[in-house]
Amino acid sequence: MHNPPALDTALLQRYDRPGPRYTSYPTAPQFGAGFGEAQLREAVLASNGDPIPRRLSLYLHVPFCMSPCFYCGCNRIITRDLARGEHYLVRLYREIAAMAALFDRDREAIQVHFGGGTPNFLSPAQLAEVLDTLRRQFLFSTSPERDISIELDPRFVSPADVGELAASGFNRASLGVQDFDPAVQAAVNRIQSVEQTLAIIAACRNHGFRSVNVDLIYGLPRQTLEGFGRTLDTVVKARPDRLAVYGYAHLPELFRPQKQIDASELPDAATRLALLQLAIDKLTGAGYVYIGMDHFALPDDDLATAQARGGLHRNFMGYTTHADTDLVGLGVSAISHIGDSFSQNPRDLPSWQRALDEGRLPVFRGMRLTEDDQLRADLIQALMCQGEIPVGALERRYAIDFDSYFAAELERLQPLVADGLVRLTAGRIHATSQGRLLLRNIAMCFDRYLHQPAALATDATPRFSRAI
Repeated sequence: MHNPPALDTALLQRYDRPGPRYTSYPTAPQFGAGFGEAQLREAVLASNGDPIPRRLSLYLHVPFCMSPCFYCGCNRIITRDLARGEHYLVRLYREIAAMAALFDRDREAIQVHFGGGTPNFLSPAQLAEVLDTLRRQFLFSTSPERDISIELDPRFVSPADVGELAASGFNRASLGVQDFDPAVQAAVNRIQSVEQTLAIIAACRNHGFRSVNVDLIYGLPRQTLEGFGRTLDTVVKARPDRLAVYGYAHLPELFRPQKQIDASELPDAATRLALLQLAIDKLTGAGYVYIGMDHFALPDDDLATAQARGGLHRNFMGYTTHADTDLVGLGVSAISHIGDSFSQNPRDLPSWQRALDEGRLPVFRGMRLTEDDQLRADLIQALMCQGEIPVGALERRYAIDFDSYFAAELERLQPLVADGLVRLTAGRIHATSQGRLLLRNIAMCFDRYLHQPAALATDATPRFSRAI
């Protein structure tokens, strides 16, 4: 998947419709209230009993933000009261202790990620305390491949703070930028200077961070090719190891902050696609590898090398190199993927707090995967990470005849084949260069839940967005 994707404007416009981001399958709307604390405990116990128990990835959600970004669809709480962070940690430590007690002590944690919200709402000292708490409760891997990453808002962190984070053990960072154009920043209520951002990228490098990711968004209000081109040029010159270039999905009925955006200022469909083409051209021209979906990486970055050897994985944290792990979600709204189960914490802070105050694990919904779910999850995972469906491998693993089992899905796939998005060969289904921009549309053909009656409702999470 290392060749830059092609772009046919008319074709992409025809397929540009909302769909899941497939950070999981089944997706979060399929989770149900019938899965609670007892079921989570059973899932962890079963995972401990695997012949070779998987290593662990830990995700911690910090919901607080200092100010609202109008494009945002994340689960966050706007406040400038720093004391709320301290109160949040009291409960988070209870949850860490309760969850850690369920796992066998010899199961290593190979990955830790702080997301939000704005994780650096917490001070470097508080973040160091959280890491120390995790180290006491979980067995941290000593492998050089261990990742401890954090999402940073450059407006509220200093180079000195980055030094403290590095001393605590953080070695990867992701910085939100979106667009440096002042008109766009004003329209989305995120005023952020180039100087602030470049200083934090430089600090990450100076303090030994293994990689830096930068997030951009195209399709924002007042965005122009000229302005976004300047942003891309500035970012490319800074040479982050990875970039995510997301397409903005204007869904004000789902995300209240987006009601502050004037829809008349959004770029039209043709401009939106031109912005995407500009990003692809500039990034691949600068030597970045197109990983898939909306991600790019330098050729020697771990994401690119993992994809080349078939070891790339996709989960709620996005693309990751740690495929064979159980994901443990901690904090309000966090999602866990343990064994053949998904579980999610309450999305509202009071419910999460109340569960922990009552001595319960804060689970409000989830599901156990059927064998069909696991089959389709493997299929979609391969498609999203490698751009192809390994027909023969799935037939052997699940003892199925692929063409018979997926007869209806292959029929749904035919228009995409006719449009040159998918190519079918003996024992292999793969996305073409054009189709790699529409991996979600291909995956949706195999999503059993989307094709059930009344199954097309969206989930109010950032995992559901426009195709491009």
